[in-house]
Amino acid sequence: MLEYKTRQTGDVTIIDLKGPITLGEALAYGMESEEKAGAGPRPVVVGEIVRRLLQEGRRKILINLHDVSYIDSSGIGELVGAFTSVQGRGGQLKLLNPAAKVVNVLRLTRLDHLFPVETDEATAIQSFALPG
Repeated sequence: MLEYKTRQTGDVTIIDLKGPITLGEALAYGMESEEKAGAGPRPVVVGEIVRRLLQEGRRKILINLHDVSYIDSSGIGELVGAFTSVQGRGGQLKLLNPAAKVVNVLRLTRLDHLFPVETDEATAIQSFALPG
């Protein structure tokens, strides 16, 4: 099961993902607003997390894929949808340190040129301040 948590560094929101991103995969262990609201963890998908962050006014989003073990075509679809949503709101979405299996899927689908990918968190955070 895919797990996530979000954290803030300056004006950059980092989403740490752990596990596979596959068809029907739910994020059942959200560690923030779902539990604070008293509802307990509830299933959430990557695109929903990003939409919630956008509604909160967060426009610089870094998705940490270091601990993502596998991604399938529906997971890629979630990332593409999230990327499109962020860009549509004038924001930036970048990927951080994807595992080799994830990089291979991005290359296979020719999306490795769409997503800005960083391998170092500090460099990734600084890159949001750069023009372009």
